[in-house]
Amino acid sequence: MPSLLSRYATPFTTGLFLISLISGIALFFHFGTSAFREMHEWLSLVLILPFVLHVWKNWRPFLAYFKRLPMALSLGLCLVAGLVFAWPAMTGSASSAGGNPAFAMVNVVAAGTAGQVAPLLGKTEAEVVDALKQGGFTAADHTKPLTEIATASGKDTMELMATLTALKAR
Repeated sequence: MPSLLSRYATPFTTGLFLISLISGIALFFHFGTSAFREMHEWLSLVLILPFVLHVWKNWRPFLAYFKRLPMALSLGLCLVAGLVFAWPAMTGSASSAGGNPAFAMVNVVAAGTAGQVAPLLGKTEAEVVDALKQGGFTAADHTKPLTEIATASGKDTMELMATLTALKAR
């Protein structure tokens, strides 16, 4: 069994890394988001196991990297890069101007009620509520904010937005 795991650690690491790479690029460019999001999240988690096996298999050569400057420099730069992206959210200093404006606008729309959003879609409040109910948003009603409707219906905001987008297309 150990030789079987050892034999497949690097090939699985490579294959799962390629999936993570391709799906990550697609997500970055907002291409096929619904197709790639879960794939990227789950298979990136699965990547941990073959990565650990790969490091275990190559432990001595891996340790040798830590004796040279490139490893320390690379890890330091990666840490700084990660902190640059995470710091605003970690400290609560993210400004409303920062981040993806499309997602900011989704949050603005999702905070509204069906009646407030209906004119944006060229529909009536009743049509929006009916479309949400038909889309499986069982808690849909004209008094609740859309985010509350999604949560109470066991769905997320993006599913709700997809339902509203389909309504706009009709």
